[in-house]
Amino acid sequence: MATLSPTNSTPIHDYQCLRQSICFSRSSARPRINFGGIQSLRSPYFEAKNGRRMKINVFGETEASENDDGNAVKDELFVRFFREAWPYFRAHRGSTFIVVISAEIVGTLHLDPILMDISLLHGLGIKFVLVPGTHIQIDTLLAERGSEPKYVGSFRITDSDSLSAALDAAGRIRIMIEAKLSPGPSLSGIYRHGDNDRWYDGVSVASGNFLAAKRKGVVDGIDYGATGEVKKIDVSRIRERLDQDCIVLLNNLGYSSSGEVLNCNTYEVATACALALGAEKLICIIDGPILDEHGRLIHFLTLQDADLLIRRRAKQSETAANYVKAVDQEDLACAVYNDASDTVPSLNGKAFGRAKFQNGVGFDNGDGLWSGEQGFAVGSQERLSGLNGYLSELAAAAFVCRGGVQRVHLLDGTIGGVLLKELFQRDGVGTMVASDLYEGMRMAAVKDLHGIKQLLLPLEESGTLIKRTEEELLKVLDSFIVVEREGQIIACGALFPFFEEKRGEVAAIAVCPDCRGQGLGDKLLDYIEKKASSLGLQILFLLTTRTADWFVRRGFCECSIECIPEERRRRINESRRSKYYMKKLIPDRSGIRLNGACA
Repeated sequence: MATLSPTNSTPIHDYQCLRQSICFSRSSARPRINFGGIQSLRSPYFEAKNGRRMKINVFGETEASENDDGNAVKDELFVRFFREAWPYFRAHRGSTFIVVISAEIVGTLHLDPILMDISLLHGLGIKFVLVPGTHIQIDTLLAERGSEPKYVGSFRITDSDSLSAALDAAGRIRIMIEAKLSPGPSLSGIYRHGDNDRWYDGVSVASGNFLAAKRKGVVDGIDYGATGEVKKIDVSRIRERLDQDCIVLLNNLGYSSSGEVLNCNTYEVATACALALGAEKLICIIDGPILDEHGRLIHFLTLQDADLLIRRRAKQSETAANYVKAVDQEDLACAVYNDASDTVPSLNGKAFGRAKFQNGVGFDNGDGLWSGEQGFAVGSQERLSGLNGYLSELAAAAFVCRGGVQRVHLLDGTIGGVLLKELFQRDGVGTMVASDLYEGMRMAAVKDLHGIKQLLLPLEESGTLIKRTEEELLKVLDSFIVVEREGQIIACGALFPFFEEKRGEVAAIAVCPDCRGQGLGDKLLDYIEKKASSLGLQILFLLTTRTADWFVRRGFCECSIECIPEERRRRINESRRSKYYMKKLIPDRSGIRLNGACA
């Protein structure tokens, strides 16, 4: 899901409003020109008659035009939605997305539209690394050859038959994906814009030995054969291909230092790649939605919510237990390292200042690996049986969020256009797990009074904000939201609700000078908007003398004093000559709770 706010009304309402406005504008009187009794209307040759759309031909006769109405509305909606998608184009351009396509999707007709949309998004400047799943295809090949798959925990026991099937499955899937991405966009109708050799270029797909692996070996007396574990992701060569405008295809076959081919876990490869590349997003395309106990889609989970949910299932789920073990070991390692180096961890515990060896592998955890670049394996009979839903994928999402990937999206690949709907709509259609949303943001307490006053003081002295004494601030402290970092208040804002009018005033937004340019103001305003929506408010308004441009860019428009609630109007200091701005709130369906509770 995207976190920007594209529109202030529903598509159905937009359609009706557009229909009314278009009919009204087209029915307005237009100058007629008389050519010897033949009347003509200036383009677009429409007039309203008895509520129906009419078309005037060259003989002055009217013709019913049933399609023109719909076409005009369609065109207007196309322009509107394209403009509203503009912020998302800018936000995503140049970003690196790791996309896991589950084996359940790879073998279906749903793959074609997903790859088409990936090609489209690639053309908009998004960098993709695709990691397709193979376990179903491997199991199918084994069954055809009279063998049975064997799993222990999250890993397959890769004997010679399984390795042969893994090689065949990976090769077939790679060739299929390359073939489907090669054509590029359709050229139908594009020639009206002139001829250009670039139109014939398809999408370049790069694959190679980007994954170094080591044998899992014998564990608890079980020989895993040619099953591998991720040792290293070749970040520099993957980035080189991405910078050359290629989509990188990374399969689950790794290569050992002795020249062996090893069968690795798809999710371990994808999560390790997301962490090593420092990707902006990990997107997992699965074959169903993430639902709560009532069968409703979970739109959003904070990292803390996801972590708690997984820990609660640790006794029933092997995957959940593996997650708890992995993250607890990581936390312990981080604590030991920080004690030794006096390095202070980040607030959410997702990133620590570790050094790395020059080969990019990092600190030795006993196996020659740095644990921070290892992935999280998802698999086993538990996942195949579906007994715990998509808990395995959720555990992988939480794991990479802890490692520094800010957003993980779990998407139902059976939904047409799921990538576009998730990335270019505010609420999206999937489940997003986020590690940094509203980090450190909370309602103000008495202890924050001094910090808030220090933030507001420079703006009060410059005349941007009205002056408030500490006593006045204390009276309205319950309406303030603060952002705290390392014990310091670095930003604040206030929401004053007027419940009778279903309106709320935004006031006193301030950010510490040292922290400006980090998007704190936007996060704070977004938090205020969601808080207002949760209170049942429908419109936000504000008074400003110096910051109108900032708010206009964020969807506010100038209004008259009549839009301000009467109670607030009586307290306006007219000598300040403030400008009035308002914004209609969008009904919030994101599932984001401001108290950190699950959706």
